[in-house]
Amino acid sequence: MRSHRLSVVTPYRLDLTVSALRRLSTNVVDRFTSDGRYLRALDGEHPVVVEVRQVRRDRLAVTLHGASRGDRAALATVRRMLGVDRDLDRFARSARRIAWLAPLAQRMRGVKPPRYPTLWEACVNAVVFQQLSVVAASAITGRLVTRLGIPVAFGEERLYVFPSPDAFQAARDRPLLAIGLSAGKLATLRRAADAIGSGRLDAPALEALPSEEAAAVLRTVKGIGPWSAALILLRGFGRLDVFPAADTSVARNLALVRGARDIRATLDALGQDRGMVYYHLLLARLESRGDLGRPSP
Repeated sequence: MRSHRLSVVTPYRLDLTVSALRRLSTNVVDRFTSDGRYLRALDGEHPVVVEVRQVRRDRLAVTLHGASRGDRAALATVRRMLGVDRDLDRFARSARRIAWLAPLAQRMRGVKPPRYPTLWEACVNAVVFQQLSVVAASAITGRLVTRLGIPVAFGEERLYVFPSPDAFQAARDRPLLAIGLSAGKLATLRRAADAIGSGRLDAPALEALPSEEAAAVLRTVKGIGPWSAALILLRGFGRLDVFPAADTSVARNLALVRGARDIRATLDALGQDRGMVYYHLLLARLESRGDLGRPSP
């Protein structure tokens, strides 16, 4: 067990950021406890359990459990996943000028744009969530993780390492279809796993590209269209200059926000920070369901 401290760019709220990352409290990979700890089992030669608490407005306490050889990489992953270095002052200033967004942004002050730790996890979440409700897609993802992921016991918690591309490719079609994946999504994920394994999809290479060019590379995988590519860039690479405009939940989430109107005008006004609208609308939905910051079951 090794303890570390991470400074964060304020304002920062771990509970809101974890809510944006996991989508629903039923997420079996990203866990949030009743005493405010974020738990995650990270992949590697030996899984490392990350335990994160917010101890001050500008400080997180990170405890790493397990093999110590990957501590530096694990801490770097935590920094990226939890958005601790992201400065959102420009977004906050712009949001204050948008009548319907201002009160929502004030209530969600401190949320940072989270990121999945790997390109593969971002691809899986984008593809599984295509044209499904958050509840249905989250259930399918949960069944995928518990079937193929490595279980890790941590106190009273049962954590799972997100299944690797190799584990996915080694699985037969029938059990993957049985958990709710469609044949089309299964084929897309197999193509994505192949592309990542061969290096045709490479996270560092995509990181170096402008968002429009990176999206074009992602769309070379059959089954990853403009919406999926935007979601991968937003949730996998922290690209706030993209917005998954065809997201089926956007209209429903907008209806929950008093006075919300023309989303296109809002996105134009926010420019390079438009992706934060996605997270704020997601949090508005969780707030309406009583699932915002709720501890994991």
